[in-house]
Amino acid sequence: MNFSPWTIVTDLGVMSILFLIGVILRAKVKVVQELFLPAGLIAGILGLIFGPNGLELLPFSSLIGTYPSILIAFVFASLPFSSEKVPFRSVTRRVGKMWGYSQALMLMQWGGGMLFGLLILNLFWGDLHTGFGLMLASGFAGGHGTAAAIGQAFDGLGWDEAASLAMTSATVGIVSAIVGGLILIKWGTRNGHTGFITDFSQLPKELKTGLVPEENRQSVGEGTVSSISIDPLAFHVTLVGLTAAAGYYLSTLGSQWFPQLSIPAFCCAFLAALLCMKIMEWTKSDRYVDKKMVNRISGSATDILVAFGVASIKLPIVVKYAAPLALLFIFGLLYCFFFFKVLGPRYFKEYWFERCIFSWGWATGTTAMSIALLRIVDPDLKSKTLDDFALAYIPMAPVEIAVVTLSPLLIINGQHWLFTSITILVGIALLVVTNMNRFHRQTGRLGTEKNF
Repeated sequence: MNFSPWTIVTDLGVMSILFLIGVILRAKVKVVQELFLPAGLIAGILGLIFGPNGLELLPFSSLIGTYPSILIAFVFASLPFSSEKVPFRSVTRRVGKMWGYSQALMLMQWGGGMLFGLLILNLFWGDLHTGFGLMLASGFAGGHGTAAAIGQAFDGLGWDEAASLAMTSATVGIVSAIVGGLILIKWGTRNGHTGFITDFSQLPKELKTGLVPEENRQSVGEGTVSSISIDPLAFHVTLVGLTAAAGYYLSTLGSQWFPQLSIPAFCCAFLAALLCMKIMEWTKSDRYVDKKMVNRISGSATDILVAFGVASIKLPIVVKYAAPLALLFIFGLLYCFFFFKVLGPRYFKEYWFERCIFSWGWATGTTAMSIALLRIVDPDLKSKTLDDFALAYIPMAPVEIAVVTLSPLLIINGQHWLFTSITILVGIALLVVTNMNRFHRQTGRLGTEKNF
């Protein structure tokens, strides 16, 4: 097809219609409300059914599969501008257990998926790509954004099927986060495990419909610059867009200088944004960056990414790998359930259900889904789970970016066992070390009882 700037506008226009349909369905249809399906996911599913990979009724262009790889650069470019600066000592003192649990959950999902693929799936499907097991965490713990990043990285390394597989994993993951989370919440309320609600019907209406009444609305950001000079939103979009574009050019230059090493644009965009933020801190201009505004830009890019990512899934590839994918997803859900039901109650001393239901949503879907599940069982956020996770994610973010960036390179270069071993062993070590205080308290109490 002939490309023009209006091609992008047309694609966005068609997807905007699907978004509005998703918003209306969420606001009016009870089944959709009970499933907590976000409008972006609904739009993506409709795009998949009626778009070029389905019934071919919508006038999407052939470019919709490239949009997620562009949007993920914007998402990663937003991170340094929206991250809070908190001393590492404060993180370890206050939220060490939340950090250890979440970091281990994430790392061991990457390594566990790889191990399951290498040891189990390869017994029955010997022609699977070595990185097939990586599709679990790239979609579950990673979400659609990481799925786009992993798909882009593997595509540059010669495995073009990875994008559709990762997006499928992310879609299954977000549905599992919602459906599985609601089942677990209903079980928890019946058995008295929840600390703040005793009845599922206590859920606020706006969480079901997605529409916030006037009295509960909050500001999405502050104007840090005068609109006479530049609109505040345009200023923040400029910062994110500049660093995203810089990431693309850095990635292109890196590929030219080192053809054997394909550096994803999203990784370079993060580095460019990190450098830009450091310069702004040195020049004392970082006070003009509003973190809420940047978060809204990142959230908007993520919503659009989800919609186009799901709509661009190539169904023949999914059908081709349906059986091993299904087994991989079953393993992933059992893994997350093990952390929720077995490790969680033994690991957390207070509010274990609230912390674990949040982790379930994060480990299978997205942070937005985990917050939605948390607000069901903790409407006023009194458990401090969200605050603790926000602090814990500060040291987790570099690890996650390193895993997303390096895993495709290690796997393509035959270092899959090294990657698998490191992620699993480090995850186990984190669980042991961050739970040592509880072990010492228990042994000390036993010693005191014996002396008595």
